[in-house]
Amino acid sequence: MPIGDICIREVVVVKLDDTVLEAARLMRLHHVGDVVVVQDEIDGGQLALGIVTDRDIVMDVVAPELDPRIITVGDIMALDFFTINESAGILETIQYMRSKGIRRLPVVNDQGCLAGIVTLDDLLVLLSDEFGFLARLVERERQIETSMRC
Repeated sequence: MPIGDICIREVVVVKLDDTVLEAARLMRLHHVGDVVVVQDEIDGGQLALGIVTDRDIVMDVVAPELDPRIITVGDIMALDFFTINESAGILETIQYMRSKGIRRLPVVNDQGCLAGIVTLDDLLVLLSDEFGFLARLVERERQIETSMRC
C-alpha cells in the first residue's frame, strides 16, 4: 500500500516569512505538532521548503527568550528537511523515517509538491490495527482447529 493512501492530506502550512507566533497559533488551532513551510503555488501545488515543529519553537525561540512576533519560521525551520514520494510503500517509509531519525515526514507528489504528511503516530496506529486483525485471525483459526479435533 502506498503511503499516499494513508497520509493526512490536510497539512497545516505556513510561508517562509510567517512569524513563529503565527505558526504556534496554527499548531494550537489545528492540534498538530508541526507546520510545513511552503512556497507559493507552483503548477497547482505547493512546494515544501521545510518543517517547523513545536520542539523547534521551544528550543530555538522560547528557551532563549526570543520574540516569536519577530522571528520567522524561515529563521528556525529545519535545514535537514526530508520528504517522501506518495508512491513509496509503508515499510519503505518506516525504514526511511528510522534511518533519518524523524517523527514527521511530508509526502510529495511526482512534481515535488506537498501531497500530505505522515507521522510516527499515524504509522503506529495503522500497524497496531493490522497486528490486532492478525491476532484475531490466528485466534479464530486456533479455535476452529481445536473444535475440529474434539
